[in-house]
Amino acid sequence: MSLLIAGSIATDHLMSFQGKFRDSLVVEQLDKISLSFLVEDLEIRRGGVAANMCFGLGQLGLRPVLVGAAGEDFADYRSWLERHGVNCSHVRISDTRHTARFVCTTDPTGAQIASFYPGAMSEARLIELGPVVERVGHPDYVLIGADDPDGMLRHTEECRQRGYAFIADPSQQLAFSDGELIRELIDGAAILFSNEYESHMIEQKTGWSAAEVLDRVGVQVTTLGKDGVRVERAGEQPIVLPAAQDVTAVEPTGVGDAFRAGFLAAVAWGLGLERAAQVGCVLAAYVVETVGTQEYAFTPAQFLARLEHSYGSDAAADIEPHLKSIG
Repeated sequence: MSLLIAGSIATDHLMSFQGKFRDSLVVEQLDKISLSFLVEDLEIRRGGVAANMCFGLGQLGLRPVLVGAAGEDFADYRSWLERHGVNCSHVRISDTRHTARFVCTTDPTGAQIASFYPGAMSEARLIELGPVVERVGHPDYVLIGADDPDGMLRHTEECRQRGYAFIADPSQQLAFSDGELIRELIDGAAILFSNEYESHMIEQKTGWSAAEVLDRVGVQVTTLGKDGVRVERAGEQPIVLPAAQDVTAVEPTGVGDAFRAGFLAAVAWGLGLERAAQVGCVLAAYVVETVGTQEYAFTPAQFLARLEHSYGSDAAADIEPHLKSIG
């Protein structure tokens, strides 16, 4: 299966604050807020939603095509991704901007304060999918993740015009988008990914009810954090699954991207939605247990054991044949 993954490419600067953000907030003075937090550590990691998903797909033996924009500082990152099975031949390199950067501080409750510098990501609007497809072949799916909004819109419109099945995953861009843009990004998607908060934001901003959103997409996949995932199709009973068992949460950044990678890997293997959600949840567990979004590794045996522990022997038996390509 051919998967084009379009979205942000970034580096993550992750810090941990040992206190609680809420203890430093004075509600009556929020209009004059000026805060500084002394952090205990700094981890500089590779990130960006598209790159994270591609890494996860590569870990499961697939070879996704990364579509996005980066700066000239992308060389080392490119090498890393290519070593992990990602096709980076179609990343646009900016002549003037650095690769996008995410700076995030997390407190012990899981609350986060973050900033994002888009940099070269703003040039995603200049990328045309057609020439990519000419080189790699007709895609089974084009995932359109959080990126430059104009780029996301261009990719979505091009998918409709050229007949590419697309997956809508606007995630972080929902907060900055109006209802008209969100409607354009998700209407007609084969799959819509969001977390539970984002699903309510979609309804609020588009003016569509939950049922109307579901009528406009093929499958709606809503992650529920520690409570697992809900997969819905119009006219059918939802599939609701718990998260993987015995997870020791360390850092939440990138967990949703890993879930999507696992879900799409199972779809690429021709498995059903329940198995796809299970693979997504297990891959997400590896990310939440590490600092950084691409620092996890596993053997096929380890992955299968974890899958069986959480979802049973039948699930593991269905997945096992597809993990033989993992090195």
